[in-house]
Amino acid sequence: MEDAWRVCTRLGAGPLTGRVERLAQRARISLGAEPADVIAPSQSVAADRGLTRREVEVLTQLARGRTDRQIADELFISKKTASVHVSNILRKLDAANRLEAGEIGHRVGLLEGS
Repeated sequence: MEDAWRVCTRLGAGPLTGRVERLAQRARISLGAEPADVIAPSQSVAADRGLTRREVEVLTQLARGRTDRQIADELFISKKTASVHVSNILRKLDAANRLEAGEIGHRVGLLEGS
């Protein structure tokens, strides 16, 4: 499973990488980072909270205080898709609202270096 995850990550296959990560999480299989890699805040949040790469991107936008429409425009997705991502993020982070989720994103360093 780790080999599949590494290949997906190298290829930048976000949706497939997310599926492999969720499967590994359900199977309680640890997917290690490349030894020479420095783990970015986004990778840490994804690993710790079970977020997909896209959800981390949306969480970063929430940390910036963006609306669903602004998130959709920034990430080239529909407003409805942005809304679904926000709902999934709230559930996974056990956040009461988008403001709380944004604060979590800010706290874990998603805005550092932006």
